[in-house]
Parts: sequence; structure tokens; C-alpha cells
Amino acid sequence: MAQQVNHPLPAGFQIDEYRIERQLSMGGFSIVYVATDPEGKTVAIKEYLPNTLALRTEGKTAPVIAEDHLPAFRYGMKCFFEEGRSLASLSHPNVIRVLNFFRANDTVYMVMEYERGRTLQELIQKNSTTVTENFIRNVFTKMLNGLREVHSHRLLHLDLKPSNIYMRNNHVPVLIDFGAARQTLASDTPMLKPMYTPGFASPEHYHQRSLLGPWSDIYSVGASMYACISGSTPLSADARLENDRLEPAMVRWEGKYSDQLLETIDWCLCLNHRYRPQSVFALQKALTEMVVAPPNTSQPKTTWFNQVVGKFKKSKNP
Repeated sequence: MAQQVNHPLPAGFQIDEYRIERQLSMGGFSIVYVATDPEGKTVAIKEYLPNTLALRTEGKTAPVIAEDHLPAFRYGMKCFFEEGRSLASLSHPNVIRVLNFFRANDTVYMVMEYERGRTLQELIQKNSTTVTENFIRNVFTKMLNGLREVHSHRLLHLDLKPSNIYMRNNHVPVLIDFGAARQTLASDTPMLKPMYTPGFASPEHYHQRSLLGPWSDIYSVGASMYACISGSTPLSADARLENDRLEPAMVRWEGKYSDQLLETIDWCLCLNHRYRPQSVFALQKALTEMVVAPPNTSQPKTTWFNQVVGKFKKSKNP
């Protein structure tokens, strides 16, 4: 089904106990607004409105949903609502705080704390010189504290990427825009294409979605670290499965970052989920490991990754 253009709720619109101030963002699955609560505190409100299933025209509040799309819309709404309920039980400084969730206008809404800052993607695009080894280790180790809490509640993020890591003004990273409900909706309704971000989605997002697990988020963490250093999106996992042309971090940035950090990134980016870190704890342990000496490129590398790196170098230099 072709995507439709949904009209956001207008500024000043009262929904439940909140007043809409402005639209913050719009995606294929939802619209996010800046709003104020009864005490005048600024909050963010996410509205469930997948544009492949529902259409809201200008001046209307409730979306129009074709009868044959109602089952999928309602199922997705249930998943979105349940995700809001689960996230509301989390209280962690590195995870967006869900304050409330409710039904209105024939759909559902998730009320979250409004964070001031900018995304990690915006930060590195505007100042690529900040992407030092210490920066990568500090940001991702703190972010992983939040992801570890998410996984401990048997939840997955499933849309982890630099634009979904929000950097508060005090430089504390926060996980935002979870994709679990989108993934559930897409996997259970054949009329919808799976919703993920190429380059950051794991191979399991494309094939054998029953294998999605903590290791799938860990692939996305590796892709995010890779993207922070390269300044661009890595080759997508489905393309890698056909012909893996992704230059390993150990090859691409040899001598510019420690071998240990680059090796960790490549570990996360293994196409076979069994060969990645199986838990956030294992990845955090690698990221917090002290590097006692700078890279010594004159010495042979003695890691399990050597064979892959060697093959890649040969293919680049026949």
C-alpha cells in the first residue's frame, strides 16, 4: 500500500490533559509533538499513526482507516500501547522516560519527558573532530547502561542508530524512539513492509526474524560506532549477506584508533548472531577495557579476527 501524508494535530489542540504546542517530527509510524501538561511542564507526545494504514485529513482529529486495514491498525495500536506500558515501568537516566499513555481520537498516545539537546547524529555531523576514542567509549558505555536495563525487562530496542541516541546538554546519552512495536506489527501483518533502518538493522531484521534478540541490538550498536567514525551509514546487512564489501574497522582505521576498540566494533558487526557479544554486559566489558599502549602496527595481530582482516586486505590488493 502506498504511503499517505497525515496531517498533524494543530497547535493549541487539547488532547486529554495536554495542550499541543507544535509538531516535533513525523515518521512512517508516528507523529511526535511538543506539548504542555496541566502544570505547564513541557513534554513530548508520540501519536500512533502508521501512514500505510491510516489517513488523517486536514481539520480532522480521528484518522480514516479502510475496513480491510482495521485488524492491522488495531493490532499495531495494541503493540504500541503495550510498549508504552512496558517503558513506563523503566526509570533509568539513559532511557527516555515514559510518563503516561492513553487512548484518544481512535488511536493511542505515549507521553514522554521532553529532553533538551541534540541527537548523536547531529552532534557528529556538526563536529566530526569530537569522535575520538574516548568519546566513542564514553558515549556508548553510558548508552549501554540504558540498553542493559531495557534488556533486563525482556524488551528490545530494534531501531538503534545515532539519530535515536539523544545527547542531553549535559552530554548524557538517552535512548529514544524504540522500534519494538513497529517490528511486531510488521512481522505479524504481511501487508506491511518490515520497518527498520538499513545499515543499522541486523541480518535478523531481514531474515529469520524469530532470531531477533539482544545480539540484534548489539549489531546496531556496532553499526552506530562504525557510523560515528566514518561519518556515513555502513553497508546494509542484507547487502553484506550477498557480498560482504564492508571494510572491517580493523582495516579501515588501523593505527588511528586502538586495535581493541576496532576489534570490538567488528565483533559486534559479525553477520552470524552467534559470533557477536551475546549480552550488553559482554560488550560493556570490552568497551571499558583499558588500552595500556597505543596501536603497534609493526607487530602481528593475534586475534580471532586476523583471518577476516587478511582476506579483506588481499581482496583490496590483488
